[in-house]
Amino acid sequence: MNVSLELSKNRPAVGARALTPHREGPNVCAFPRRLPASRIDDFAAAVMIEIRNVTKSFGTFRVLDDCSASVAKGSVVVVCGPSGSGKSTLIRCINGLERIDAGEITVDGIPVHAPDTDLNALRARVGMVFQSFELFPHRTVIENLDLAQVRVLKREPRRASERSMALLERVGLADQAKKYPSALSGGQQQRIAIARALAMDPIAMLFDEPTSALDPEMISEVLAVMTALAEDGMTMIVVTHEMAFARHVADRVIFMDHGRIVENRETQAFFAEPHSERAREFLSKILHHDLATA
Repeated sequence: MNVSLELSKNRPAVGARALTPHREGPNVCAFPRRLPASRIDDFAAAVMIEIRNVTKSFGTFRVLDDCSASVAKGSVVVVCGPSGSGKSTLIRCINGLERIDAGEITVDGIPVHAPDTDLNALRARVGMVFQSFELFPHRTVIENLDLAQVRVLKREPRRASERSMALLERVGLADQAKKYPSALSGGQQQRIAIARALAMDPIAMLFDEPTSALDPEMISEVLAVMTALAEDGMTMIVVTHEMAFARHVADRVIFMDHGRIVENRETQAFFAEPHSERAREFLSKILHHDLATA
C-alpha cells in the first residue's frame, strides 16, 4: 500500500487560515476562547488518545504510576504539575519515544506499545514539538520541512516543497525559507518546528513545554500559533506552565504529581475549585508568579 495514502487516512484537515501571532498591545498574545461547547460535543464521541493504567520506571524510580486518561478528537488537554512529576515522560510514551512497563496506550485505535506496531508510521501521524526545537542545523528551513515528507511519506520533492511553503506562510515565516536555523530567533525556530510537524499531516499534536526555552517576547508568537491550531480543531496534548494559555485554550487540564494523575477535569472547574490540596498549592504559586512577572 502507498505509504503516503496509508498515513493520510482519517486525518482532520486543519483550516487554511494563517497561524500567525495575534496580539493586543505590545508583546501580549490574545487567546481567543476555545471552541464553543456545541462544537466540542461533536468531537466527544470519538476518543483519539486513550491511556489506561500506565506505569513506567527508570530503574527503581517510578516516574508514572497507574496513569489513566482519554483525549477526545479535536480537544486540547493541558498537562501541568511541578517539575519531575512525569508530565514529559507521559507524552513521550504516547508516541513510543519511551516504553511503558505496564498498561496500554492507543492512538486512533492503534496500540502504541504492541510488538507489531510500526512506531515510525505512528510517529508520522502524531506530531511532536520539543522545547529544544530539534531542527537540523545544517539544513535550511525549507529543507527541514521537506525531509520527512520525502523520506517517510514518499512525497515528490516538488509537492513537499509546496506543502512546506504553504505551512511557512501560515506561521508567518515564508520569507525565512532559505535561511538556516542559527539565523533565526528562538520563537521563529519553534514556529518552524510546529510547521515541520504539521507537514506530516498529523492526526494529533504533542507539545513538550514548547515555550520554556524562550524569552518572554517570543512566547506569545508560539502560543498564538498553538491557539490557532486549537481553534481549527487539532487534537493537542500540551505540557506547559503557561496557565493563561491553559485557562483560555484547553478543554481539560490534567494535573500530575509524583508520577500520578491527581486531577483530570474540565478547565473551568480546575481553575475555579481544584479538588486536591496539592493542585491548590501549585496554582497558588504559579498564578502568583504570573501576576508578579506580568
